Amino acid sequence: MDIAIIADDTKKELTAQFCIAYCGILSKHKLCATGVTGKYISDATGLQIERLLTGPSGGSEQIASRVSFDEIDMLLFFRDATNPGWDHDTNLLRLCDLHNVPVATNIATAEVLVRALDRGDLDWRDIVNPKSEFNMKRKKKNVY
Repeated sequence: MDIAIIADDTKKELTAQFCIAYCGILSKHKLCATGVTGKYISDATGLQIERLLTGPSGGSEQIASRVSFDEIDMLLFFRDATNPGWDHDTNLLRLCDLHNVPVATNIATAEVLVRALDRGDLDWRDIVNPKSEFNMKRKKKNVY
């Protein structure tokens, strides 16, 4: 599965700690993150993570674009609830709702989603995502 990770500045350390705790599960999936968040995670865990632009430079918009094209299967968005959100936060969450992308906006929900991912509860994403490995294999075999 393709997992995107974003963390507000005050949540970057918490995000790195979360990724350390769930490194075994996350390592089985394709990860991308906004620039500084990706650096925090890779430095703390050694996980392979595609680093996009920083959030203020357009990284959140890059993730939103990938959501729009069904290239993201889960979003872990560690937001600072004490800081008013930017307009891109609302748009990104709206796109996730529109494309049925599971989203966690805090560590408690992130833990539930990652554990569900490990149990296989989110395998339905492979069926609805036209770019998933599942559907690419079917396309090569002309099986529909």
